[in-house]
Amino acid sequence: MDAVMPGAGSPFLNGPRARVPAVPEGLLEGVMAPAYVVDGEGVIAAANDAALALLQRSAVDLLGQDAHDLLHRDSHGRTLPRSRCDMRDALLAERTRHSDVGWFARGDGSLLGLSWFLTPYALGLGRSGALVMLYQRKEAADSREEAPSTALSELERLALLAETTTQLTSTLDVEDALHRLAALTVPLLADWAVVDLLTESDEVRRALVVQYKDGLLVERADLQGPMPPLPQESPMPLSRALRGAASTVATASTYHGPPDSGIAVEQHRLFEETGMHSAAIAPIRGLRDTLGALTLGRSERLDGFTAGDLPLLEDVTRRAGLALDNARLYQRQRKVSETMQRHLLPQMPAIPGLQMTARYVPAPQASQVGGDWYDAFPLTDGATALAIGDVVGHDLDAAGGMAQVRNMLRAFAWSDPESPSDVVTRLDQAVMHTAEVPMATMVFARLTSADDGLWRLQWTNAGHPPPLLVTYDGRTSFLTEGHGILLGTGTDRPRQDAAVTLPPAATLVLYTDGLVESVRHSIDVGLDQLRKHAASLARRPLDSFSDSLLNRVRPQDNDDDVAFLALRTPPPRE
Repeated sequence: MDAVMPGAGSPFLNGPRARVPAVPEGLLEGVMAPAYVVDGEGVIAAANDAALALLQRSAVDLLGQDAHDLLHRDSHGRTLPRSRCDMRDALLAERTRHSDVGWFARGDGSLLGLSWFLTPYALGLGRSGALVMLYQRKEAADSREEAPSTALSELERLALLAETTTQLTSTLDVEDALHRLAALTVPLLADWAVVDLLTESDEVRRALVVQYKDGLLVERADLQGPMPPLPQESPMPLSRALRGAASTVATASTYHGPPDSGIAVEQHRLFEETGMHSAAIAPIRGLRDTLGALTLGRSERLDGFTAGDLPLLEDVTRRAGLALDNARLYQRQRKVSETMQRHLLPQMPAIPGLQMTARYVPAPQASQVGGDWYDAFPLTDGATALAIGDVVGHDLDAAGGMAQVRNMLRAFAWSDPESPSDVVTRLDQAVMHTAEVPMATMVFARLTSADDGLWRLQWTNAGHPPPLLVTYDGRTSFLTEGHGILLGTGTDRPRQDAAVTLPPAATLVLYTDGLVESVRHSIDVGLDQLRKHAASLARRPLDSFSDSLLNRVRPQDNDDDVAFLALRTPPPRE
């Protein structure tokens, strides 16, 4: 049997494959088994004809290449980490080693299970390397067909299921749960993860398509979006999974025939765009209904899914279904709560000569509602009442308490338009005896116009962050006067009023503490940020001013809701 190797005059020594070491002639002469020789760094120096035939590679493709990178694979067809390669360990340690089953990439892209034997080998001139002999055994050839292609041990399967439960039950956000599901299954089980969801109106949406590429999970937004209606009689795998039928293995040829539905057309497109040659599709079931389907696809790895892989996939989707069911239920409750909260908050009155706007930003976590509120309404004497407040708590009880406080405030202010401090004193007494409110803070103010065209603000503060006044030229000042104790303490202390004349084209900002509080810094830092950004936005239109200020100032780590009210006085008379 002939051996293929570079001789003394070989062009490989000076050309592109200069890494090939010069080796003595006849290095593999007499070796009948498929064999190749590597130098001390693992570069292939010689190979006999039997090895070239077995690996379906030419000498040009083989010689001078790193044997580990070119040939060695795990059972998924992926390149083995060098730290886990027994052949490389034996080469570096100059030891003899044998393995019953190893996986080798052939020239045609297929994966071959072989037994191998490696032993140190003298290359001459004081240099050493290793001789590798390959041989097929029936157990090695059959093991790939008998075992599931995922090739996970029982311990690895249990670890995956435990991690799936932990990861998916620790979030109540549907989108976050889907991304976690993709990260759990790709690249461990597949090169692609595709999630199709059924909406509450029974429409199908391709919610997530993720690809494993260059060591990263890449979201393919171009393949996501609405899907055609779900056919009720289609036997195709995805349609059956979305109807809650059993999981299925599909190949690219599954969708090559005439499509029986729009979903089949989209699946054909998916296989073409992704290059998947094998896919496992399983329904995602909730407690009562089918929520969607998970498709795991393989395009880069060589082995396809088998029926033996489906039980594991079904275990994963069963856990995903319970987690998604909980997340959807939570989001429905959150939407109802937020809608209720917004309906409790009033519309801004139209006041001639004044601009006024308000915002409510729900908490990103917890119940999505809380006790933050604002109000503005006309009084019997022609003044306008302004209020901003915060009832302790972040739940429906706080939202209900907020409604009680706001309604009582309106009643007291409307029936007897006294000074702000008198109204708040009466409100505090009522809160102590009639409302289910533990404690609350607020600023209550009266706004009146004078004959000179200017507006006068009179207010009292019950333990609330101070209002911010911003002039047209960007000067800022916090209205810290009139400060008193919060509501609901039972302390009978007199409250004070304060007053200021608002300059023309000035902006007054009333806000709750969720705008300025953060776990990363003190409230003084938050107030300073509010002042600086408000000054920079002083000449923006009021709606733009409000939106930009909220976006810039509100801390990302604050899980509190925010109520915000801003008004702007008219420009000076000409």
